[in-house]
Amino acid sequence: MPSNVPDFRTLLRETTKSAVHLEMRDQYSVADEVDQFAAWKAGHRYCLEDRDEWWHPFHDFVVATIARGVTVRRARIVSEPVTEYIRYEHSHTFTNIAAGEQIRWLPRARALDLALPGADFWLFDRRIVRFNLFTGDGEWADPRNVMTQEPATVELCTKAFEAVWERAVDHEKYTV
Repeated sequence: MPSNVPDFRTLLRETTKSAVHLEMRDQYSVADEVDQFAAWKAGHRYCLEDRDEWWHPFHDFVVATIARGVTVRRARIVSEPVTEYIRYEHSHTFTNIAAGEQIRWLPRARALDLALPGADFWLFDRRIVRFNLFTGDGEWADPRNVMTQEPATVELCTKAFEAVWERAVDHEKYTV
């Protein structure tokens, strides 16, 4: 099914102040990560000093976005003990931080009293929400994304993200 939701880069390019991302799944199985996850499970780890191996156009795009004065924050709600996938994700989060993202982790048990939306999302300038939709197995759903500017939904996502951010642990202090 074709989607009329603008792509992520278009939305981020139009962002002027802040972009925040809330991730709430313990497992993602999207096709573009399958090979990297398999390599990680086989023992491969990215090395901070070997930037050519892990630096991607996404990182350049984030750097350029932050250079325009946009703050980019990401929070992840995770079950503990964490899944193998979350250990994988944690091990290469330094790549996002190197690009300028701020990242925090919140154990799910500390989020029990928070009102959270039903799907992961990006929130751009506290005015546009782009939900990421996945199947139960962590594959992209069809459609992959739904976008809204509906004020009540924007407010829910803004409050949810800020509540998670307030409780979450900085990446450098969160161990898996």
